[in-house]
Amino acid sequence: MTSSGATDTDRRPDDIRAVPVRHPGRWVAAAVILVIGLALVRSVVSNPHFEWGIVGEYLFDERILEGLKVTIELTVIAMAVGIVLGVLLAVMRLSANPLVSSSSWLYIWFFRGTPVLVQLLFWYNVAALYPKLNLGIPFGPSFIHANANTLITPFRAAILGLGLNEGAYMAEIVRAGMISVDKGQSDAALSLGMSRLQTLRTIVLPQAMRVIIPPTGNETISMLKTSSLASVITVTELLYSAELIYAVNYKVIPLLLTVSVWYLACTSLLYVGQGYLERYYGRGSDALGPTTWQRVRGGVLSFRHGY
Repeated sequence: MTSSGATDTDRRPDDIRAVPVRHPGRWVAAAVILVIGLALVRSVVSNPHFEWGIVGEYLFDERILEGLKVTIELTVIAMAVGIVLGVLLAVMRLSANPLVSSSSWLYIWFFRGTPVLVQLLFWYNVAALYPKLNLGIPFGPSFIHANANTLITPFRAAILGLGLNEGAYMAEIVRAGMISVDKGQSDAALSLGMSRLQTLRTIVLPQAMRVIIPPTGNETISMLKTSSLASVITVTELLYSAELIYAVNYKVIPLLLTVSVWYLACTSLLYVGQGYLERYYGRGSDALGPTTWQRVRGGVLSFRHGY
């Protein structure tokens, strides 16, 4: 009896067989989404009213490509103005001088509180308020004189409207990034003899970029699409170029689809660029997510293994 008991106790237990957990609900949800997606794709492809042949015909039309070029120029220049202005306004907003911080707050309040379309129309019609623009010493002599109608072209009015409006939003984004950096680091830099500008450039902003980059990327993508409002003031960007074409041939839907294809292509490139910028400035952080390719590959593998 003792021998038999010892044998049972000393016997090695069987290996554990790991059985993967099944998720039938996920498979059902995936099947429903797949069926709905295929139905939508079939509807879009087979519907003759979409006129995909005309979309392909105008996709690389010279007028459409010229409008795309103007859209990209508007986006790049307006974002550059917005970023530079945003950094300046954020520094002013954090200033200990109440007059400086209040003027920054007032600018942000005004440009965030009025629609960008109204601002575009205002700059387009600024000659009605100031027919002559003078530049010189305040309350003193003027050295530069210009006609407002000649100086403020539709393209420049679009740059002013989009850039100045973007500056207000970028100011809040940059300010959020700057206050996310521990104040003790700025105090330590100042105690070592660094100037405030050196501290801002070498200590605060490099660390704040981790917080600034994601919303800035979103603002850039939003700016690409918001630039279509410039069509209201006759800037021949992508949308207005399509409008000029379908005003003649009446192919409204195919031309709008052509425009949508180019917007989707540009925003997709910006999405990828934003992802890699986030990884660059967020290196060393545990919050780094996978790249776009890693997400796609991980999704395929998990679907294959039923997770």
